[in-house]
Amino acid sequence: MENFKIVLLNLLIPFLGTTLGAGTVFFMKKEMTSKLKKALSGFAAGVMIAASVWSLLLPSLDISKNQGKIEWLPATIGFMIGIIFLLILDSIIPHLHYKSNKPEGIKAKIKEEIMLVLAVTLHNIPEGMTIGVILASILIGQNGITEAGALALAIGLAIQNFPEGAIISAPLKSKGVSKGKSFFYGMLSGIVEPIAAIITILLTSIVTQFLPYLLSFAAGAMVYVVIEELIPESQEGEHSNIGTIGFSIGFILMMILDITLG
Repeated sequence: MENFKIVLLNLLIPFLGTTLGAGTVFFMKKEMTSKLKKALSGFAAGVMIAASVWSLLLPSLDISKNQGKIEWLPATIGFMIGIIFLLILDSIIPHLHYKSNKPEGIKAKIKEEIMLVLAVTLHNIPEGMTIGVILASILIGQNGITEAGALALAIGLAIQNFPEGAIISAPLKSKGVSKGKSFFYGMLSGIVEPIAAIITILLTSIVTQFLPYLLSFAAGAMVYVVIEELIPESQEGEHSNIGTIGFSIGFILMMILDITLG
C-alpha cells in the first residue's frame, strides 16, 4: 500500500503541473508575449537537461558500476537509443515545429490546434517514461535512487510542465478557442505522461537488468526534445538572451531540488 501511494503521488504531481499551467488561460486577458514564451521554453529546457543528468544519467552510471558492468557503456547505448527513438517518433507523428509555416483558413486553424496538442503530447512521452523508470527502480529496490529523489524529479517536471500547459492553452485561446476548451486541450496533453509512466513501470518490472539502459534511454529522449524543440523556440528571433536566462534558472532550480531531496 505504501509503494502504491508513492507511485500515485509521483504520477499525479507532474500532471498537476500541466493542469495548473493550462488553467492560467482563465486569468489571461491578452495573448502570451513572445518574451514570455522564450523564457518559459528556456526554463523548461533547463529543468529537463538537469533532470537528465542528475536523475537519470548519474544513477545509470552508478547502477552499472554496482552490477559490475562497464560503467559508461549502458549509459551510452541507452542514451543513443533514446535519441533515435524520439527521432523516429518525431518523424511519424505530425506536429507543429516552431519553424513551421502557419496554415491559413478555418480547416487549417483546426489542424493547427490538433498539431499544437500533438507537439506537447510528444514532449510528455519521454517525461512520463522518465518518471516510470525512476519509480520502477524504487519498487525493485535499486540502490542509489531514493523516494526523495523521485519526489524531486516529480516536482521538477511539474514545474517544467506548468509553462508547457500555459504554452499550449494560451495560443489556442488567442486563435478564438474558448477558455474552457483551451484549458481542456492543455490538460489533455499531459495525460500521456502518467500513461507512459505506467507502461514503463510494467515493462521495467520484467527487465530489471536493463535498468541502466532504460534510465539513459529516458535521458536521451528528453535531451532530444530540448535540442529539437525547446531551445530553438527560446532562441528564435530577437531577445534570445531571455531564453538563455530562463534555461539557467530552470537548470539551477532542478539541480538544487535533485541534490537537496535526492
